[in-house]
Amino acid sequence: MDKTLIEPRRLSILAFSLLFTYLLSFLFEGQVLYSLTDHFRVPSTTFIFTAIIAHFVGLFCCGFFVKTPRAAKNAMLYGIGISLAGSIPFFFSVSFLLWEVSLIACALVSGGAVASWGCFLKSWTPKNERIKTCADVLIYSNIMMIFINLMAIYLSPFIGLGLSMLALILAGLFTALLPVTKEQIAEVSDAKVSLSLKEPMLFLILFVVIITINSGLMYQVFNPAFEHLTWLTSWYWAVPYIVALIIMRNLPTKVKRSYFLYVGMAMIMTSFIAFMLLDRSAVSYFVVDTLMLGACGIFDLFWWSIIGEMLEHSDQPVKIFGIGLSANVFGVLLGGLLGSSITSLNVSSASVTVIALTVICITLAILPPLNNQLMLLLKSHTYLMAYSTMEEKQQDKIISSTKVLDSDFLTEREQEVLRLILGGKTNKAIAAELFISENTVKTHVKNIYSKYNVSSRAEIISTLLKNQILEQSL
Repeated sequence: MDKTLIEPRRLSILAFSLLFTYLLSFLFEGQVLYSLTDHFRVPSTTFIFTAIIAHFVGLFCCGFFVKTPRAAKNAMLYGIGISLAGSIPFFFSVSFLLWEVSLIACALVSGGAVASWGCFLKSWTPKNERIKTCADVLIYSNIMMIFINLMAIYLSPFIGLGLSMLALILAGLFTALLPVTKEQIAEVSDAKVSLSLKEPMLFLILFVVIITINSGLMYQVFNPAFEHLTWLTSWYWAVPYIVALIIMRNLPTKVKRSYFLYVGMAMIMTSFIAFMLLDRSAVSYFVVDTLMLGACGIFDLFWWSIIGEMLEHSDQPVKIFGIGLSANVFGVLLGGLLGSSITSLNVSSASVTVIALTVICITLAILPPLNNQLMLLLKSHTYLMAYSTMEEKQQDKIISSTKVLDSDFLTEREQEVLRLILGGKTNKAIAAELFISENTVKTHVKNIYSKYNVSSRAEIISTLLKNQILEQSL
């Protein structure tokens, strides 16, 4: 059992970390791409924004076409292969158009590959562990990105590009080893019918887009202001981000991570204020970058892990994961365009700070309703916890006193199955406990759903327990 759980999870972490390393170091405003454009003396702005837009499209659209584990694996492998081929022209001084087309192709299919990994995040990482898996891939990919950036800046952009492509090759090898058979996935992921994710997703997307505008501003305003400190920016840039991820990953479960969102917002505000008041020395960069990237680490892990938990409530993990991350990319794009305009117009740092603080104020207004929506969706399992901690007599009283909508009671066997469903048991576990076949369990579950006019465990929780368990436990 341990091997089944651990090995595929490790493979998925390795595969995605390496894929993401390629994205961060090359395609997505990576130092390799900047170094290549500097080497060939071509403007980078068009390439940067083209890649971001194409990556956004790949993330957003992939889930509408990729709906099975096999298709997700193929999408990752094809994306990696096409990205490898599309990276080759950047070794040569070729036409601007070929670079543009290659970059669009690489960013588009890599976006699809990233979205497809959502299927494996759901399949091979237990729901309560997804925050750690998300933290791991972000930490590993950023550490490897720093190394590749240093090689590109201090040795050669072609060495950096070669290392990015090597990461991509290794990502393909690990992806090829990922198991995708229905039987293997069923052992660690009990498929659920989709809950209504519309409102929580909309609030989360709005929150991510707006807060990430500051990241785009950082790329286009902060980084150029300190570009003379290459010796420092080349390696320190992502260090606070990694440290924040490590801290957030290893917080005790009893610590409320939501408090850190407000800490992160305060850090962003302080970062922009420091950018306005301080000079452009190394010490100033250290202060500004530490605050800004530390906050980015807090927020990134927040929405990555939230999206990871949302996968539990959907039978379309690629779509949920892709659309969720596309919000991040769209926010960076908006912030980048805003920052580029600010730079070209020579807007003062004070005005930049006012814009950033306005963004933070809007984000603060969104956070309470977002929290309410997420609580309704993800904390529905507290109903399960409330039920499972009750004495058996209380559990029996709740089930026996609850009539179905057509005034029929559940059969004795259906009550036993319902009790185990409310205890969080999968069909397989219920079958083992009641010494019946899994198909028989499915039949009982179908009958229960029919009598309650629901279609999933989540709706059973909401319908049966939300208004009854909480009332009796208060």
